[in-house]
Amino acid sequence: MKLHQEFVIARPFEEVWSFFHDVPNVGACLPGAEYLGPKDDGRHAGKVSARVGPFQASFEGEADVRYDEAAKSVALEGKGVDRKGASRGKMTMACTLQPAGEGTAIAVDSDVQLSGTIAQFGRTGLITEIANALVADFVANAEASMRARAAPVAVGELPLAASGGAPAARPIGGLALLLAALRGLFKSLFRRPA
Repeated sequence: MKLHQEFVIARPFEEVWSFFHDVPNVGACLPGAEYLGPKDDGRHAGKVSARVGPFQASFEGEADVRYDEAAKSVALEGKGVDRKGASRGKMTMACTLQPAGEGTAIAVDSDVQLSGTIAQFGRTGLITEIANALVADFVANAEASMRARAAPVAVGELPLAASGGAPAARPIGGLALLLAALRGLFKSLFRRPA
């Protein structure tokens, strides 16, 4: 399943590009994600958890992240396994950043491949709606994290890095996913034929 998303982060371009190089901090801004640390081969280990009604998945896996400094783009290739639900996921993603006024425009092209129990959600279009909801949450979390990093530190306070980094991202919950699914259903019902 191929996804294309475009969004703007209301922070200066150089600040956002620097932020994207901080994989643990970016991971902390993704709802439901947990950064587990770097691996010996340069890849990054992580976990993503979600619950939709009775269906609960917790994908644990790894990702290879590569930066193109000249093009200001990020390429990611990742895979994960949900051992309880016998589901698997693979994803490739290309992310390009460019200045947009005082903010930063980001275009993301992803290719997501699902197998096992979770694959049924890919057929309903729910994955697209979930991805859109996650992007909105990621943008809010990333902006908050960058604002906190840029704020002056008062005497006696710990700098952000020493106090734990980015704000904790809330997990992907059933209500948020249900609302995203209903929004997608209504959009498809009222979409005018071409």
